[in-house]
Amino acid sequence: MPDQALPDTAQDKTRIAIFISGAGTNMAALLYASRIEPCPYEIVLVASNDPAAPGLALASLEGNPTFALSHKGMTRAEHDAAMEAAAVAADAEVIVLAGYMRILSEGFVARWQGRMLNIHPSLLPKYKGLDTYARAIEAGDAHAGASVHLVTGELDSGQVLAQARVAIAPEDTPETLAARVRLAEHQLFPRAVADYVSRWRNPDWLLAEVRARALALPETREQESFGARGFRAGDGKNGKYFAYFSDRPHGHDRIALLVKVGGPEEMASLIEDRPDIYFKPAFYGPSGWIGMVLDRRDLDWDDVSAWLERSWRAVAPKRLTRLMDAADEF
Repeated sequence: MPDQALPDTAQDKTRIAIFISGAGTNMAALLYASRIEPCPYEIVLVASNDPAAPGLALASLEGNPTFALSHKGMTRAEHDAAMEAAAVAADAEVIVLAGYMRILSEGFVARWQGRMLNIHPSLLPKYKGLDTYARAIEAGDAHAGASVHLVTGELDSGQVLAQARVAIAPEDTPETLAARVRLAEHQLFPRAVADYVSRWRNPDWLLAEVRARALALPETREQESFGARGFRAGDGKNGKYFAYFSDRPHGHDRIALLVKVGGPEEMASLIEDRPDIYFKPAFYGPSGWIGMVLDRRDLDWDDVSAWLERSWRAVAPKRLTRLMDAADEF
């Protein structure tokens, strides 16, 4: 089959809703960065819990859709539901909290798990919550800074994606330190968001995800083979490859996972049904391998895990597969 073209980054941007509560300087940094190609995201909504937030006026001036609803007189769940509905109506794929001074309800956070980012003015895990600058100065720290992290149900405790360090001067007050950290935030936030939403085409990130799933299977190890990262099942010299991770394998211009397939008929059927996902690897195809395109935004990691386990079962020693077969019966 003909090679598939790489994604058109000009038409394949992640749609982001930004929540703010005040001046929106980090929102502005994200907004202006989004207009510098090849930025991988676009801002489809700026929303606030304060209709008078200055950031809303800036977003509106710049032609961005806005939404505002005061939280006063509403329960947390009611207000969260309205804010979420506005993001959904804007077809947002990711929510970014940029100075949004509201603790979100558990259900809201759970529904957006892995798709909600926040910036916090400290070098997490230090100084979660408020008064971060004063706490850093009082502790005698040499540096303060900012962290971009995923939002979880626990305040400021999600995976840290990126950080920027800012030196603390002997004469610093919380106000003077905050002013410098804010400058660092404006550099950090757009880059961290861009890196996160485009991770699906980052070979290092994709390999790490595949590696974690492959090596979680019994008696597996990683070994390079013909320029690709390979994963073997079984011990010693008797181990057999059950998967390869390849960045643009022989004659193909996508990042792919190569796994064992049931036979020529199944391979032909899969490729015919989903040519955007499956292909016959030029080097491995004749020996019963199929290629699965990884660098796509709609990748289902459960599907990847299922293929890895199936391929592992095809070559793993019977003593290992019998144990898994027995476990599956319960």
